Amino acid sequence: MARLLSLFMALVLLGACGSTQVDEAPEDLGAFKARVLHVFTDKALQWPLSRDAEASEWTEPMKLALNARLDRYQGSQEYDVAVTLEGFMLAPAGVPIVFSPKSVAVVNVFVYDVTGAVFLAEKVQMEIFEDTTGQSALLGSGHSRTKQEQIDGLALNIADKIEEYIAEKHAEEGWFTPRVAASQVDDLASLPVE
Repeated sequence: MARLLSLFMALVLLGACGSTQVDEAPEDLGAFKARVLHVFTDKALQWPLSRDAEASEWTEPMKLALNARLDRYQGSQEYDVAVTLEGFMLAPAGVPIVFSPKSVAVVNVFVYDVTGAVFLAEKVQMEIFEDTTGQSALLGSGHSRTKQEQIDGLALNIADKIEEYIAEKHAEEGWFTPRVAASQVDDLASLPVE
């Protein structure tokens, strides 16, 4: 009994700490500014065992989450970000503790450099799981969350994962590094050489 109680408390604490928030601190995205944020959900597949949901039910939550996360960056260079929802499984009500499935979505991500006229990321696939709370860890989210809550939570996790992904690419590969303007290059070229 003591072990079961300890496991329960650990799951509650783990779930409480791992929840994605809308207003998390911004990442370092250099000169990034979103020109357009596209969300496409019309071809998403609902996987077996999933609660019933229309693909169109994902569009607005994904747009809102993506805008909340990426519109706050006001760098000097414009980029387009597109996300296509490929498939999803919204966890049904399972058997508490024994079978508690997690909701999941798969998306493809595209990042386009407007000035450079080149894709930085083209069809990068991501698998996104919903957050676990103390309640959903034991009961499963099919018992503890409505379908809309599952979609909203996954939409926020999708936006969060994309933000983290492009921040990693900025740090590792120099995406969104400020460019030297052509006029600055001309000014440097006209300086006398000593």
